[in-house]
Amino acid sequence: MRKAMVVAAAAGVVLLVAGCGSNGGSDKGGSSAGTGGSSSAGSTTGGSEAGGGEELTADAVRTEIETAATGAGFVQDATGEQIPPGLEKCMVSWTADAKKAADPKKSYTDTVAALGKGDWKPGQNISQGGSTIQTMTKGTWQLKASDHSMGPVKMVMFIASDSTPVCEALFKADLEKNKKS
Repeated sequence: MRKAMVVAAAAGVVLLVAGCGSNGGSDKGGSSAGTGGSSSAGSTTGGSEAGGGEELTADAVRTEIETAATGAGFVQDATGEQIPPGLEKCMVSWTADAKKAADPKKSYTDTVAALGKGDWKPGQNISQGGSTIQTMTKGTWQLKASDHSMGPVKMVMFIASDSTPVCEALFKADLEKNKKS
């Protein structure tokens, strides 16, 4: 339960940062096809602004992260973060079991490099106190790759969120719901 709250809080942070537009708004589009009710949030649209007409879904993002991370030597943590109900089509969370990686820092760097080769564009990179957070974007998706493996707590996470208007509305509704609980 506590992990779900951490993911919800992380979603809020990702949403707020995504709203700031580190790419000058170039990763946002006003013509998202998901204009129906909340059930349309799961449509396969959302990445068409990436150029080339590619439509990026949560499943595709999850596969790209998993392929890059496992190729770099990570194994997914079976107890990893769960996405809050209703946000599954707008958010992806993939937690590495950093303790099982031979060199978590190298695996993290290799995962980020592999994602870059898969057209994820690097954005802001913050390194402080042995932790690193790399922001990457692809289409309407923003990814926060975080490495906190240098200290006693070994944690490497990849959290991606879709910034389409439909998903932003769902994130906002989820945050409001959690404020009331």
